[in-house]
Amino acid sequence: MTNLPQALREELAESLELWTTEIVRHTQADDGTEKLLIKLADGGQIECVLLRDKVRRTICISTQVGCGMGCVFCASGLDGVDRNLTTGEIVEQMLRLQQLLDEGERLSHIVVMGMGEPLANLDALLPALEEAHRPDGLDISHRRITISTVGLPAAIERLARTNASYRLAVSLHAPNDQLRNQLVPVNDKIGLDAIMQSVDDYFAVSGRRLTFEYVLLADVNDEPQHARELAQLLRGREALLNVIPYNPVAGLPYQTPSYQRQVQFRKILEAGGVRIKFRHRKGDRIDAACGQLRRSQQSPPVVQLG
Repeated sequence: MTNLPQALREELAESLELWTTEIVRHTQADDGTEKLLIKLADGGQIECVLLRDKVRRTICISTQVGCGMGCVFCASGLDGVDRNLTTGEIVEQMLRLQQLLDEGERLSHIVVMGMGEPLANLDALLPALEEAHRPDGLDISHRRITISTVGLPAAIERLARTNASYRLAVSLHAPNDQLRNQLVPVNDKIGLDAIMQSVDDYFAVSGRRLTFEYVLLADVNDEPQHARELAQLLRGREALLNVIPYNPVAGLPYQTPSYQRQVQFRKILEAGGVRIKFRHRKGDRIDAACGQLRRSQQSPPVVQLG
């Protein structure tokens, strides 16, 4: 700020802090993925990720310290939820990740798929996303911002009323309530019927194609019958199904399905008319799956042979 006196600039530099957070660990993968473990002012830790894919530069940000949804295969929720992030803490993740870009790169997409349930913290999240959208902010279009949720119907309805311009991604992980109650315990109080009705209503208001996420767990939700049920559940909807082969977490019993089982699962869904994409795992060598890096700092490292 060269329009200020030098003495004042020196005093400001000594007296004021720009950042409220501290980068505890910065990891990088061969595929260009970079992950930050960030320490908050009160000592809590969160994670955020920069993903490079051809011309896209996507950031994945967190909304809570921990998560209260209890998904049994997820590292983020193993210790429950501590608190919601503030709007400033959400924006600061974006700016921290933006600083990792090389000259000529710019942020193009935001996915709110990090630690926490985004729709449980809409009061702080929505103003943060508006900062990202503003022309004098990050200037990222609403249609390039995706909010992920396990499915909270009341919050989805609120999102539809306040700003239905964002893309919505619903983490299913199971095609029926019986299995989903086991994998996503909060579903026991909600149910798939209520979730699917709320996302249909969101689509009617927004016109944005829905995305459904499905983490594929070996011998848990990857059977042919599961694929057939999933095809039936999604039939007739303008939707994309993202299938994510599981990224194993130390201390949890779940494993990645075999390649043959993945191929079989995909063929059944495609035959059922489902638009499907198998998400390529990025950054698994740097604990890029949600919550992994934070837990790796809390417990002794796990050595994987071979």
